[in-house]
Amino acid sequence: MKFLDEAKIYLESGDGGAGATAFRREKYIEFGGPNGGNGGKGGDIIFECVDGLNTLIDFRYTQHFRAEKGHHGMGKDRHGASGKDIIIKVPVGTQILDESKETVLADMTSVGLKIYMLRGGDGGFGNAHYKTSTNQAPRKHTPGWPGQELAVWLRLKLIADAGIIGLPNAGKSTFLAATSAAKPKIADYPFTTLHPNLGVVRADDTEFVLADIPGLIEGASEGHGLGTRFLGHVERTAVLLHIIDSTQDDILGAYKTIRTELEAYGGGLSEKPEIIALNKVDSIGLELAEDQAIALQKYVGKDVKIHLISGVSGENVRGVLFDLKGVIKEAREQERLATQGGPDLNPQYVIPPEEHEDTPDSGEEFYDEIEG
Repeated sequence: MKFLDEAKIYLESGDGGAGATAFRREKYIEFGGPNGGNGGKGGDIIFECVDGLNTLIDFRYTQHFRAEKGHHGMGKDRHGASGKDIIIKVPVGTQILDESKETVLADMTSVGLKIYMLRGGDGGFGNAHYKTSTNQAPRKHTPGWPGQELAVWLRLKLIADAGIIGLPNAGKSTFLAATSAAKPKIADYPFTTLHPNLGVVRADDTEFVLADIPGLIEGASEGHGLGTRFLGHVERTAVLLHIIDSTQDDILGAYKTIRTELEAYGGGLSEKPEIIALNKVDSIGLELAEDQAIALQKYVGKDVKIHLISGVSGENVRGVLFDLKGVIKEAREQERLATQGGPDLNPQYVIPPEEHEDTPDSGEEFYDEIEG
């Protein structure tokens, strides 16, 4: 299945059905009275967060979603049926943005979450609705309210516990393949990884999800290379694993490049806990790798631990995993305490639909109000 993390779709809720003008007609009953039914409500547009999806590829081929219109009313006080709702299923971590991509309308972060995005139009009234003691034979009915239209962007941010960052060809995919059952593409040229990869990693009794994103280069925040499009996939992580290729000449420059891009991107990435790993130490020897680690440690400070690893041979890889595990468990505990005694973890959120106070008394008034 091809990975797609962004898609534009068009939504339209259903129009309400029109009311009916009808009168009761039975033999030997001289004044039957009005019995025109009301129209049905149009269908709603609902987003639901479900398990089992990890891409937005379905929305590349289906971009228009139109809910069913409400059915019209009929005689004998028969009200029209409501139109069927459309439920759009999205993966966990999907954000719904407006057409300008500047406003987040909804954030689907837990399985079972439902958002009523567009409300269907109310049905019109039949002439039976207007019957009063002084107006016993009304001959008017109203059309239904129109539905709503909206164009939105869907943006997927993968839910992972830890994210791997670094320059192209630093060995990020090799590390993921060495620590999980994931099989990312690995080659000896830059930008081998063109879309994020996920792997489930086990460290003793703890399992966590590790995300590998495409490599960054200098100027990525300005759109160079693959840009910062994929950095959104590590926004929700508890810790960042910064992998640096120890075989390159300027280790400190490589570190500064990535940190600069994280700060330019924003989203709190530069404040996340960071673990640094100098990779490919089997290629340069342990002594030279230790000298590089000392030089880098002086710059980053003693609070950040630097590991000397080899993704190919597996050297010191488990030490990195256990450090990641410690940060992740602490973050999970803080999240548990924050939600303890609070609302349900998987609530059925609903955006309150806009209620229409009343349907206009006549079709002319109705259309005048819509056009105005």
